[in-house]
Amino acid sequence: MSGSSTIPLRNKLAVGGSLLGAFMAVLNIQVVNTSLPDIQGGIGTGLDNGGWISTAYLIGEIVVIPLSRWLSEVFSFRRYLIGSTIIFLIFSAACGLATSFPEMVLLRAIQGFAGGVLIPLSLTCVITLLPERARPVGFSLFALTATMAPAIGPTIGGAITDLYGWRYIFFLNLIPGAVMLPALFAGLQPAPMQLRKFAEGDWWGILTVAVGLASLQVVLEEGNKDDWFGSVLITRLSIISVVSLTAFILIELKQKNPLVNLRLFKSRNFAFATVANVMLGFVLYGAVYLIPIYLSQAHGYSAREAGAVMAWIGLPQLLIIPFMPFFMKHFDVRRLLAFGFILFTISCFMNLSLGPNDSGPQLLLPNLIRAVGQAFVFPPISAIATAGIALKDTGSASSLFNMMRNLGGAVGIAVVQTFVTNREKFHSAILSPQVSLLAPATQERIAQLQQYFAAHGISDPAASRQQAIIVIGHTIRIQSYYMAYGDAFGLLGVGMIAATAATFCLRKPVPANR
Repeated sequence: MSGSSTIPLRNKLAVGGSLLGAFMAVLNIQVVNTSLPDIQGGIGTGLDNGGWISTAYLIGEIVVIPLSRWLSEVFSFRRYLIGSTIIFLIFSAACGLATSFPEMVLLRAIQGFAGGVLIPLSLTCVITLLPERARPVGFSLFALTATMAPAIGPTIGGAITDLYGWRYIFFLNLIPGAVMLPALFAGLQPAPMQLRKFAEGDWWGILTVAVGLASLQVVLEEGNKDDWFGSVLITRLSIISVVSLTAFILIELKQKNPLVNLRLFKSRNFAFATVANVMLGFVLYGAVYLIPIYLSQAHGYSAREAGAVMAWIGLPQLLIIPFMPFFMKHFDVRRLLAFGFILFTISCFMNLSLGPNDSGPQLLLPNLIRAVGQAFVFPPISAIATAGIALKDTGSASSLFNMMRNLGGAVGIAVVQTFVTNREKFHSAILSPQVSLLAPATQERIAQLQQYFAAHGISDPAASRQQAIIVIGHTIRIQSYYMAYGDAFGLLGVGMIAATAATFCLRKPVPANR
């Protein structure tokens, strides 16, 4: 780190500890999602209910992010970050000891409410505790927390579940927590609490954003499973979300001391960087969801095998991101960001034409290209968004920036789920009429399959013919899925084009007068 000798040791400890916390929070989501089937079996709940184990955490996380700046002022930054870390670790261990579905959902919601704090406050630490010259290093390390955790999470989750059981994925958090807490205690400066701000809080803003974001998260997580607006619950929650979030925006724009300073969007760079960040979340989390599901459904990969494929996305970033401070010092960060988005776009479009032979090895090259792209995206986008932000607005900027990426990710997963379902139906409807049972090629294939089934114990001609027709129908559906997944990667590529377009609206960052 250039000039790092002038940075106080306690600042280094605080930044390092907070970044470890951000990594831990993101990793926790991925390892739990990988092990959901085992967790569902362990606490005796079905597949449909099991999704709430993840949804509860995400609700707690997305609700607390916009509150984090205000709460850190009320209780002091040091108390709030350390207290949230302790609560996160306690409830992580409690989740590992849970014995019932309601208990697990409640514990996960509280864990998410504490864990959601760790991500925005770590970015705040980078901005406020590091001097301008060292900030690119901090942004690069922050980038590793956002990109490495989704890449290695499935591998770690699958391995721990296979070797020790699902409960140990929750106990895993205690290991980095044991390093993080002493670093925060030693590094963060004590400050007095400002409890008067609690009484003076923007309570209508708090209420509307909490209700709006919680409702929206449930809609996005459960909508595809419940047929979206065919469900009364999803329809009602959608209306509640729109009304609440609209009221929140109006309240914040009128408040003298708002919960979140939405006026930051008047800054051209913050606004367009946030647009790019939303699309980044959309594509990043959409791809993290899409690749394992594709490998599982189309090629029968286990969670651990799919995790091994995803791990290749993380490895190149470990090599490239340490050099990003050098690149950011010598090149225009806007060009670096655009270059990263273009690589990400190329990687998505390389998966357009998926087929029976496109499994893990065939995804290696697109994943490596995507990994390089991600390494060039995350440090510059954080630097651009936060440059020019006054010190007093740092907390709001960090909260907004991270919340919008999380929202983009939630929308991305929901859209991809629905998109694949609908495109499979579309391609199946196109392919099915072309496979007439009276066509010579189809008749020949049925005859071949009948001979196969007859040789394997189905002697009745009618039964073997019926089985052959079922196989042909299954083949059509599998082919439809290949095409649907290819279309979904195309959709993600379009999302990256939108993010790239936003970068061309950015001005060269100018440091704030702090």
